[in-house]
Amino acid sequence: MSSWAGQTAPLDAPAGTRILVVEDEPALVRLLRSILEAAHYQVRIAPDGKRALEQVALEAPDLILLDLLLPGQMDGYEVCRRIREFSMIPVIMVTARAHEDERLRGFEAGADDYVTKPFSARELLARVKALLRRSQVPASTLPRIRLGELEVDIAAHQVVGHTAPVHLTPTEMRLLVVLARHANRVVPHTSLLTEVWGPEYRDEVDYLRTYVRYLRQKLEPDPTNPRYLITTPGVGYRLVTDE
Repeated sequence: MSSWAGQTAPLDAPAGTRILVVEDEPALVRLLRSILEAAHYQVRIAPDGKRALEQVALEAPDLILLDLLLPGQMDGYEVCRRIREFSMIPVIMVTARAHEDERLRGFEAGADDYVTKPFSARELLARVKALLRRSQVPASTLPRIRLGELEVDIAAHQVVGHTAPVHLTPTEMRLLVVLARHANRVVPHTSLLTEVWGPEYRDEVDYLRTYVRYLRQKLEPDPTNPRYLITTPGVGYRLVTDE
C-alpha cells in the first residue's frame, strides 16, 4: 500500500496533490497537517533531513514544506541543496527568521519560496497554491529557448550545451519562460514579479534580482558581463535570444 494512501481525496487541491512536511516539532507538525489536510492535500511527514531525502527520492511529492531548523547533521539549507542535486520539486522554506540575508541564503540553496513563523493558514495555503501553480511550466507552447550555443529544454528543466547539462529550478525556469515570451524586449520588474510569483509579490524586487543572478550563473559565459540577460536600470530585464 502506498504511504500516501488512506487520506481524503482532494477537493480544493488538484487530485492527488502530495505535500511532504519536513519538521520535527510535534506541535508544528500537527498544525501543518491540520491546515493542509483541511484543504484536501495528502500529507506525509519526515522528522529529519535524512528521512526527507529518502522520501523525496522514493515517493516524489508534488511540493515540500521544509523547516530551516532540523535535528541531526543537516539543517534545512543543506537538505534543500541535496534535494536540488537530483530533483526540481518545489520547496517552501519554513523559518522563524525574517531577515533578508536568511531568505536569500534559502534561495541560494534552491528554495522557491518561504513562509515565516508565525503564519496564518490563509497565508500558508496561498503560498502553497501559488507555488504549485507556477511550477507547472507549459512546455508545449515554448519547448526550447536558444541562447548562442546553449539550448534550454523547457520540459526537462535543463540547459544543454555546457560540458554537462545544467538543471534549472521551477522558479528559474518560469522566469526564463516569461522573459522568452517577450524576447528582445524589456519586461518591467512588476510584470515579471506578477507573472512568475503572483500579484502579491509585485514589490519584492529582491526576489527578482536574486533569481536573475542565478540564471546568469547558469546561462552566461561570464555572469559579470551578461550577453543574454540584460538589465535596464530602474525598469526591468531583457532576454536577448537567437530566435
